[in-house]
Parts: sequence; structure tokens; C-alpha cells
Amino acid sequence: MNVKKRFDGVGVGADHEHYKWWALSCTSLGMLLVATNSGTLIIALPDLERALWTSLLELVWVILAYMISSTVLVLTAGRLSDLFGRKSAFVGAFVVFAAASLGAGFAADGTQLILWRIVQGVGGAFIFANGPALVTDAFPREQLGLAMGTNTMVAAIGLVLGPVLGGALVAISWHWVFWFNVPLALAGALWAALILRELSHRDAVRGLDLGGTLAFVVGLTGLVYGISRGGISGWDDTLVIASLSVAAVLLPLFVLIEHRGKAPMLDLEVFRNRLFAAATGAAFINGLSRFALMFIFVFYYQGAQGDDPITAGVKLAPMAIGMLVSSPLAGIWADRHGSRTLAALGMLVTAAGLALMTTLQADSPYWQGMLWLSLVGIGSGMFNSPNTAAMMGTVPTERRGIAAGARTMLQNTGAVISIAFVLAIVTAAVPKPVLFAIFSGVASGLSSAQLDPFINNMHTALWVLAATSVLGAGVSLLRPRHEAIPAEVQRDHPPAGGQNVAPAAVETIRKEIEATP
Repeated sequence: MNVKKRFDGVGVGADHEHYKWWALSCTSLGMLLVATNSGTLIIALPDLERALWTSLLELVWVILAYMISSTVLVLTAGRLSDLFGRKSAFVGAFVVFAAASLGAGFAADGTQLILWRIVQGVGGAFIFANGPALVTDAFPREQLGLAMGTNTMVAAIGLVLGPVLGGALVAISWHWVFWFNVPLALAGALWAALILRELSHRDAVRGLDLGGTLAFVVGLTGLVYGISRGGISGWDDTLVIASLSVAAVLLPLFVLIEHRGKAPMLDLEVFRNRLFAAATGAAFINGLSRFALMFIFVFYYQGAQGDDPITAGVKLAPMAIGMLVSSPLAGIWADRHGSRTLAALGMLVTAAGLALMTTLQADSPYWQGMLWLSLVGIGSGMFNSPNTAAMMGTVPTERRGIAAGARTMLQNTGAVISIAFVLAIVTAAVPKPVLFAIFSGVASGLSSAQLDPFINNMHTALWVLAATSVLGAGVSLLRPRHEAIPAEVQRDHPPAGGQNVAPAAVETIRKEIEATP
């Protein structure tokens, strides 16, 4: 077979043996953008509260609005990408993200900022939906764990840089927390436009599931709004009851619509694969158990301990450094031995770190928090890259956009609920003046007795997150011991050089498929 080794322009042709690394550079840039954005913004929350005079609920929704829009649209983004091509969708995502970041920096109040964050979430949805699919298209299956681990490692670098960078940018002006994204996103759009080649086959099943999308958008928003408001305003609040009631009706309706739809937003057929179903469930629980942690510690360091934004950002870095170290090693190990045991161990390590954090007090020395944050980061890296590689490696090419969307949707749904639920716990029975002092980063004048209710609630939230992570380890073990390679996936991932699989390898694959229920 004649393999095209060169390409007229930047990068190489799609059939070149090194194309996979060029494609990985594009997806890694996308991961760096969204990860750095999360870190820079979350460290700036106390400054945003003071600058824009937001309410506590508005402040939280600056985070949640982005997460909900990227979550509810990620499946639609994956679906559109499967239908019309992943490259153009990925490039467009960077452009939308840049425009929304520019607008967010000009926001005059909390409402305007939340609206721009929703638009930013649209761009994020297309990055989330296409990144894993583009990597899976480009890499052979035996290197997929390494590729996913590299993406996770780059995201960890963004998480390390984000809080420190956010602290420095806030020292200039909170506007630069958003404006910093603009040149990075435009560089990503240009690089992806020059480098990426369209490898996917267009899905033959056309159509969009507008009814399912609407049911999920309204249902999830109602659930998260009800939970987040309940801890502040009380669970007997009319809006809380109405929001939770809407969620109780629409979320089950969403599942029913997806089950009966001709072109569903969430293709429930992909969950017939036991490996995909278990890995996706574990991803949901991982988001539920871990995502709120940085949210808690921003206010622990800036509020309860009185640190400035740069110091708080440096103190948060150990968790991302732990991910940075463990992610690529976990990906390489999973390529050779599978993801089942490693993913479960990662969740248990995370649970141990979360449980140990309950020993922290308002005056605890930094080394304690540093150790427990590092442990959680190591566990997260052990889980994420093997779990993602296992999920994406078990679906055929034309369904990878929707598979990546399903993974991201469920993990981000867990993350959104995590923040809302933790907010409800940490704000319960804490006097509002104390809460606003902590969430504004001006709690240095509070006594230990005044801070005790917040610290006790933080411990309760950490115990809940630790227990959730243990549950995630159990779900990780539900996947089959042998991770089967379906025939259509094997056709999409021949070994390097385009040669056929050796007979011994075929026999191994056949046995693995037979071993999978």
C-alpha cells in the first residue's frame, strides 16, 4: 500500500505515521485552554464578588452556568460533529470560546457575566465532544491510553498554572482572567485549522433530538438550581421546590425520549457494551466525588486561612501536580494491562485523600493540605486516562463523537451536581455575615468559633465525597476483566504501518470478545 508521507502545507498527511502526534498537539491545546480557564476563574471568585457586588448564589452560578451549558450541549455537539465533520467543529469551538471570553471581560454585573459564561460553555462543549474523538481517530488502540494520558497531563499542567496565573491576573484586574483566554483560543483555532485532517466517517443516521435536548437542559438546570439555592434559602423555599419538581418530571422524561427517539441525543445503545457502561458510570461518579474539591479549597485558603489569590493558587497546585505525574504513567500501564484494576485503585486513592482532608482545621499547617491534595491528584490521574481510553477504544469510528459526548455529559453532570450539593452542605446553618466574609475572601477578622460551623460543614462535605469515590471504585470493577476490541474498532485501529493484525493477536482478541458478556 502506498502511504502518503508528506502533506503540502503545515503538518503531515492523515496517513503519515506521525500524524497522530500532530493531532494530539491540537487536542492538548484545547485541554490546556479549558483547564487553565477553570483554574484562573475559580481563584478569582472572591474578587468577582467584591468587584461586581454579586450575591452568593450568582457567584456560584458564574461557575455552574458554564458547566451546565457545556454539559447539556456536549451530546448535541458530538452529534453535529459526527454528522458534519469534527475538524470544522473543533476549530469553530476555539473561535466561540475566544469571543465569549472577550465579552465576559466587559461584563458590568453578575447577570451579564453569567450569560457570557453560557456562550463560553457552548465553545467548551464542542472542545469536550471532539477532543477524545479526534485522538481516538488518530491513534492505534494499543497507544490510546498513552494519548489520553498525555491529554490529561496537559490538563493537569493547566490546572497547575491556572490558579497561580489567576492570582497574578487578578492583581492586575479581574477582567484579565477572561481576556487571557482570547489569544490562546485564537492560536488553538489557527493551529487546528492547519494541522487536523478529517478522518471520521459521517454518520448515516441524520437528524437532531431537539425534544430530548430541551428536556435535559431544563431538567438539569432545575435540579442544580434547586440544590444550590436550597442550602442558602432553605428547602421549603418556593423556587427550590418548583425547580426540583421540574427536574423530577423532565429528567425521567429525557430518558424516555432517548429510548424511543429515531436520532436520540444520548444513544442508549452504546450502553449495551458492558465496558462502556461501567466506565461511563465511573466517570459520572468521579465528577461527583472530586470536582467540588477545588471550589471548597479556594474558599478554605482565601476565606478561612486569609491567603491572597496568588498564595491560594500556589497552595492548590499539588493536586494538579499529582495528576501531572500519574496520568501518563497510568495511561501506559493501562495500554499493557487494561483499565479495570487501575481505575478502581485510582478512585480508592482519591477517597483516601478526601477522607484525610477532614483532619484540616482553620489553622492547620500547609504541609497537611499539600499532602492530601497531592494524593487526590495522583488518584485522579490513575483513574482518568485509563478510563477514557477504555471507553473511547470500544466504539466504532462513526460513533466516537456521540461516545465522547456521553462521557463528558455524564462526568460534567456529576461535577455540576457536586458543586451544587457541596454548596448546600457548606452553607447550611452558617450565619450569613460569616458566609459572605468567607466567600469574599475577607474572613481574616473572624474568630475560630465563628469559623467552626464552616469548617465542620466542609468536613461533612469531604466525607460525602470520599464515600462517593469508594462507590466509584466499585462501579469501576463492574467492567469485564478483558477489554474486548469489537471488529469494527479493530478495523479502525490497525497497528502502525497499516499492516494486518497477526494471527496470534486475532486469537487473543477473539478470546477477549468471547469472555465479555
